[in-house]
Amino acid sequence: LTESHPHMKHAMLALAAFIIAGLTAPAYSQSPAPETTRTIAQGDLTGFVADSGAHVWLNVPFAADTGGENRWRAPRPAANWDATRDATVHGPRCPQIANGFTMSDEPFEPGDLLGDEACLNLDIYAPADAAGKSLPVMMWIHGGSNVSGTTADYDGAYLAQNENVIVIAVQYRLGPLGFFSHPALRQTATTADDRAANFATLDLIAALKWIKANAASFGGDAGNITIFGESAGGQNVATLLASPLAKDLFHRAIIQSGGFDSVPVGVAEGREGDLTDASDKVTERLGGSDTFHTASTAEIFDAFTLIDGDTDLPRIIQDGVTIPSTPLRDAFSNTATFNAVPIITGTNRDEMKLFQAVNPRFTRRRLGRFIVPRDKKYYAASAEYGSRVWRIRSVDLPAAQMAAAGHEDVYAYRFDWDDGGRIFISNLKQLLGASHGMEIPFVFNRFELLGAMDAVMFQKKTHTDRDALSRTMGTYWANFARTGKPGSADGLAWPAYVAGGQALVRLDSANDGGVELMRGADSFEAILADIKADKRLTQKKRCRLGTRLVEWLPGTMDELGCAV
Repeated sequence: LTESHPHMKHAMLALAAFIIAGLTAPAYSQSPAPETTRTIAQGDLTGFVADSGAHVWLNVPFAADTGGENRWRAPRPAANWDATRDATVHGPRCPQIANGFTMSDEPFEPGDLLGDEACLNLDIYAPADAAGKSLPVMMWIHGGSNVSGTTADYDGAYLAQNENVIVIAVQYRLGPLGFFSHPALRQTATTADDRAANFATLDLIAALKWIKANAASFGGDAGNITIFGESAGGQNVATLLASPLAKDLFHRAIIQSGGFDSVPVGVAEGREGDLTDASDKVTERLGGSDTFHTASTAEIFDAFTLIDGDTDLPRIIQDGVTIPSTPLRDAFSNTATFNAVPIITGTNRDEMKLFQAVNPRFTRRRLGRFIVPRDKKYYAASAEYGSRVWRIRSVDLPAAQMAAAGHEDVYAYRFDWDDGGRIFISNLKQLLGASHGMEIPFVFNRFELLGAMDAVMFQKKTHTDRDALSRTMGTYWANFARTGKPGSADGLAWPAYVAGGQALVRLDSANDGGVELMRGADSFEAILADIKADKRLTQKKRCRLGTRLVEWLPGTMDELGCAV
């Protein structure tokens, strides 16, 4: 999406990481509670009781350390333990580069390398009375552009306790350690899965296998597992849907503001395209492929070119192992080439405002601190059209594609809550609105997202309406986890996208129209027509927005009367 694409660098990535990974869990310092002791295949472990009443177990390993000989290999089994394991403290995050909004108990500076390769752990949240039951399991996959994030930033206790489900948040390898393709790895592979390039996907598959084997110990039903994730986590859900290795490991899927994009192996390895951090260039900087399993974590990250806090590396590679060697999106054209379980997919009305808010092309700082739009009309128009493109690519096109393939068990939503407050001259309703990541606190029923700014974003006067919307969304999500259908909540039955006549449920609080049904698909042609007629835009800005559509609608610039 050109100037406001969600993978833009610099401050936008920092703010994105802040929002996406900002649902900050409390710094637990709980004493182990005897009633939470459970026995799993690896040994006994004891967790604690959260304020909500939910039982919690943190830092439970589902696979071995991924460093050294295990680097860029399929995850190996986790070790057993003898003494009862204390599961009351979060484990290390997977290695990643810190930015200005990274949250950590340890001191750091933006640009520092954080984390540990012994990071394949998960956090479990269960209702207080789950023992001996067979409850739906919901596996959460965090976002962060597949280069950052940690389970410690998400607290599933309220969702678990409120909706009577088991919530399990999982970690997976990120950035260069999670996505890397090289011939030397294939030549030295000792298993078929070692020939993959999406090691993050293999981690998530290993987590699903662990959950299937151990869910019953926490009151979960191994035969009813829902995967759900936001942003890059949503893209990883789509990847698992397309992965033959994940067949029969989950039973429903929820994609929150996700994507369906991938890159060919040739691009990832540098034989095609111009990626700065294609694997051939990285291998040369490392001194050859014989260093793959001997280099330190820091040496691996140093071999990647950090530009304004980001790396130009591939995410989701068409490796022919975890996913087909064809584009990820193509898998959904045939029910034989994806795991055709019930699916929810949705976006937020103002996705792009997150990325515009700190883009100096769109905003400026007043009094050195307060962010305001440079041009309010253009700011709103740009966010609207960019967010509509996101919806088309993440909702309308894949839903129609799956329906054409004979899979109509797809449900769609648009999240519209935008009641953020003001701090002096910065208006969060205008700057962020229903931006990327804003639905996460509503799903988890925990309104912690912006740190010190939470009191401004989530004002006391909106609490009643916010909580009601959150509980409605929790009901829909949990109904879906239980039955494969969102069912009814707040008086509205949620129909399938196609059977409902291209139906989307609009999720908003009662003071702004409430939860209601929308019908009709969006299209690139409709966006072009609206840009042409939009009186908020000068011709120059109309042409600037038109560049977003060229990739999907050739002839856009001619239609708008713009010189190429």
